[in-house]
Amino acid sequence: MWIKLLAMKNLVLSILVTGAIITSGYAQNYINKTIQQNGITREYSIYVPGSYAGTTSFPLLFNFHGGNDVIANWQILADMRPIADTADFILVYPQARPDPSDGNSLNWLPKIQGTFDDVLFISALIDTLASDYQIDQNRIYACGYSLGGEFCYELACKLNSKIAAIGAVARTMQANPNSYCSPVHSTGVLTILGTDDPISPYNGLTWGGIEYYISAAATHSYWVNHNNCNPTASMSTVSPSVERYTWSTASGCAYVEELKVIGGGHDWPGSFGNMTVAANEEIWQFVSRYDLNGLIGCAITPINENNGQRENYKVFPNPFNQELTIETKSVKDTEFRIYTMIGELVSSGKLSSQINTIDLSSLTPNVYVLKIEFQSIRIIKVK
Repeated sequence: MWIKLLAMKNLVLSILVTGAIITSGYAQNYINKTIQQNGITREYSIYVPGSYAGTTSFPLLFNFHGGNDVIANWQILADMRPIADTADFILVYPQARPDPSDGNSLNWLPKIQGTFDDVLFISALIDTLASDYQIDQNRIYACGYSLGGEFCYELACKLNSKIAAIGAVARTMQANPNSYCSPVHSTGVLTILGTDDPISPYNGLTWGGIEYYISAAATHSYWVNHNNCNPTASMSTVSPSVERYTWSTASGCAYVEELKVIGGGHDWPGSFGNMTVAANEEIWQFVSRYDLNGLIGCAITPINENNGQRENYKVFPNPFNQELTIETKSVKDTEFRIYTMIGELVSSGKLSSQINTIDLSSLTPNVYVLKIEFQSIRIIKVK
């Protein structure tokens, strides 16, 4: 079923290797680990932000490299550590295995179906990570490039009970998704696709009368239908070369989003190819809005993370509209900071009493991270 385009694959790999040479020595904070799965030693690399203390559950994000690549190369071009540091999530880069049906090329999906099943590997890896770290198992996400992006659809389809949202870059879905895809909950899906991609054509891939990959429109339509969204998207301009399309439910809950890169190729925008948008930031900003119940804070009774309570403070209401109240047990002045989900500082100040009311009416509706000393909580600003 699979078509190999080795020349372009090797070109992309050479770009990655060049990047590894130029910036070698930068990625020093990852921990390289292995697990045994199905009789094979599987490799992965994990980054745990300094704010992790083992007392609070952190979200988990997988980032999957493209076909026939290795972790070390991909970590350089898709380094999401700065975002993990400010947004407080655990970051994992798994390594694809040799595919015996494809000359031992490193593939997430075998060229001959049934050769192996990496969905089982990721399921086992989630269980291992959850035993080693405090993982928020309602907030496990996946993103990936090219074949790694295709594998994200596979996880959203076949490991949906564990995956809350995905971001797929430079890849549409395999043909006939109704025959293999069976998601069980509302699932956030972001795509970042170039309209002139020679490896993963924007309009899908048919060869010899056989459809291998569906178009971008059909990919979005599948997830729009699954999430009961309006089939008509809203559109906004991100840059002269990037358009954002968003599909929402009748109650306004957005579940499917496309960043359409006009004239874009087989790119990871912000690292190579289009540089007017950053895939790293867009992915986290999108997936972090979801948990296994759907879009957080939308069309449901407002809820708090752990009821908005931490060891030394309470935060309420959450979600909030204009003002946020922070109640602290501390008798000394304490600094607070509020960041966007991509790490931009948008507000800061002092907590000078045990009950503090902060005017945040200037913030746009979104999800933010409130940090007080070494503790953090996700807060939601609504209209």
